Amino acid sequence: MGRWLLAVLFIVAGVLHFVATKTYVRIVPEYMPNPVLLVYLSGVFEVLGGVGLLMPSTRRFAAWGLIALLVAVMPANVQMAMDHATKWRGIPEWLLWARLPLQLPLMWWAWLYTR
Repeated sequence: MGRWLLAVLFIVAGVLHFVATKTYVRIVPEYMPNPVLLVYLSGVFEVLGGVGLLMPSTRRFAAWGLIALLVAVMPANVQMAMDHATKWRGIPEWLLWARLPLQLPLMWWAWLYTR
């Protein structure tokens, strides 16, 4: 059940990259090139990782890929917290910072399926 829940979480999150692209683009740090492409790529990899968790033949690879993806998007999550005063005033600042360590349980959850 946990694997299915994690898979759905990543699939939905990945689809949101295409539905709410402008929101995700606002999170990408300015020093990164082509924010729209990065948003689309991360969305594709979230969907692929989620789907990959559901298939025994790709489960381990997908889990490692999702862990790598969570590491790769960390700069965007930090940027979002740092931009609270200019871009994200509608979200409590503490919440933006509190979500950063939540990446670790997500990595652990994905790691469970690497074995």
